[in-house]
Amino acid sequence: MPMHDLDNAATVEVLNRIMEAELAGVVLYTHYSLMITGPNRIPIVQFMKGQANESLMHAQQVGELLTGLDGHPSLRIASLDETHKHSIRDILTESLAHEQRATSLYKELLHVVEDASVYLEEFARSMIGQEEIHQLELKKMLRDYGG
Repeated sequence: MPMHDLDNAATVEVLNRIMEAELAGVVLYTHYSLMITGPNRIPIVQFMKGQANESLMHAQQVGELLTGLDGHPSLRIASLDETHKHSIRDILTESLAHEQRATSLYKELLHVVEDASVYLEEFARSMIGQEEIHQLELKKMLRDYGG
């Protein structure tokens, strides 16, 4: 399939929404890491802290892409709702929903950059793969909670 010109404005717009979602993930996973209780607390807290750190790293990567495309990284974070549900099952279920939203955004990026930028295509595919792995992990963690 022939390459076409990158739609810079559309790419920057999607990247900014991804950055906002990843920054929201930093807040979300940090909050969850503080709210975990019970006998499985320590490994789940470590998992949540790792997710928060990875979200920050992803936001930084996306920000570099944005500035490389002459975009201006957003200072906003995606909307977050405080559900006041802090059972491990609720937290894992909400985490899974967050990962699914992130996957959708990266798939949107892939659609915008497909056949226009090999680098951005590969970045989007790599991020989709990472998000899908997180979803598999969360689904495995939810098995003990009937999820």
